[in-house]
Amino acid sequence: MKRALILEDVQETRIWLGEIALRAFPDLTITEAATIAAAHVALDRDLPEIALIDLGLPDGSGLEILRKLKQKSPTSIAVVTTIMGDDVSVVSALSAGADGYLQKDQTQDQMVAQLRQISHGIPALSPAVARRIMGHFSRTGPVANDDGKLTDRETDVLALISRGLRNAEVARELGLAESTVAGYIKTIYRKLGISSRAEAAWHATRLGLSENRRG
Repeated sequence: MKRALILEDVQETRIWLGEIALRAFPDLTITEAATIAAAHVALDRDLPEIALIDLGLPDGSGLEILRKLKQKSPTSIAVVTTIMGDDVSVVSALSAGADGYLQKDQTQDQMVAQLRQISHGIPALSPAVARRIMGHFSRTGPVANDDGKLTDRETDVLALISRGLRNAEVARELGLAESTVAGYIKTIYRKLGISSRAEAAWHATRLGLSENRRG
């Protein structure tokens, strides 16, 4: 890898992440950004091969940059680096296309080792995040033939809500009434045996619904 982007608003943490990136991939040329706006400029100028992306920025969520990078360069590696480890944050990042999720409460050596795993096709995941993912599936269990249980329109709705769209946005996207979308979501939850959008995003990821379907 030759080019990297680090999106992080705290200068000391940017420096720390830069050291980690260079230890993992010594030949990197690193571009730094402290805001979403600066990251947009960086992506428009040159697409990185790897990006370390914080989620909570002063002017928005790093998911915006993650999605843009994956849209413009699907082969680029996007790793979330954050202090947040809740289900919603993890699910949202993975659903947006993240190739890894590292929490910043780890040591530098741990972070370097996890980044190096990417070269061997292993996702860069903090142990706590990996345990959370496994715990999720142990609680929900496998859902047999779940893509056969959903109609095409329900699958469309599931794909869109997994990307974080609100009911009104889904309604505009699909040309439906907001109340109709709410009804679809209720049916999806019942069919999949779930009760939250975080769980819906997990199932959408399992079904490969990373792209918006049109029915």
